[in-house]
Amino acid sequence: MTMDTAEVTFVGTATTLLRIGGFTLLTDPNFLHRGQRAYLGKGLWSKRSTEPALTVAQLPTLDAVVLSHLHGDHFDRVARRELDRELPIVTTPAASRTLRRWGFGAAEGLPTWQSRELRRGDGALRLTALPGQHGPGPLDRLLPEVMGTMIDLERAGAHRFRLYVTGDTLRTARLAEIPRRFPDVDAMLIHLGGTRIAGILLTMDAKQGADVVELIRPKLTVPIHYDDYPVFRSPLRHFVAEAKRRGFVSAVRTIARGETVPLTPPS
Repeated sequence: MTMDTAEVTFVGTATTLLRIGGFTLLTDPNFLHRGQRAYLGKGLWSKRSTEPALTVAQLPTLDAVVLSHLHGDHFDRVARRELDRELPIVTTPAASRTLRRWGFGAAEGLPTWQSRELRRGDGALRLTALPGQHGPGPLDRLLPEVMGTMIDLERAGAHRFRLYVTGDTLRTARLAEIPRRFPDVDAMLIHLGGTRIAGILLTMDAKQGADVVELIRPKLTVPIHYDDYPVFRSPLRHFVAEAKRRGFVSAVRTIARGETVPLTPPS
């Protein structure tokens, strides 16, 4: 890898390893095995259908964890037990308070539009909290606070790369501010799955996901969070079909668990 290379390894669910310009990030750590249950809050559980591609012990040295929200399929009991308590965790204010009670003293809650920088040599990685909405209307108040993250790489003061990680959000009017503040997105990791509980949509399905692609207009879209739990009702093939119908499928790169792909647009 060159100093400004960006790539993603898909572990499963919304868990990825990001290697961007010499920095290494872990997103939404979910290391439960197939058949184990994740707690989704309010007495609700869902049994994992897949195996994660890596264990915590197999992870490389990390610079930080980026956590969109505190649900059991995004920060599970394995992560709570096995991750280094000294790791910086960039997350929502609500999640940071809980993580600190659990002993993760470097957890930092970012209000929407606020940033945290990681630095190494002449490189800087800026993590900015973006709006997200996990549930429709008033129901959102019953669900954990959620954020998206914009990840910007700079080298010697010059901007090199921009990645948007959506988090578990629905398509909502609040997202419209993102492209106004952050144009020219190089790549987007989009949380899909069309999660439904009691018939209520809680994460983007194929059509909502396609709407967000058309809103953000990234050069490359990599779908994640789509088939690991039975509550995910909108399979990846539906999103790919919608991307074909709308004419942007050439800018979509699908990724298998355990696969590593560059976060650069197809040539």
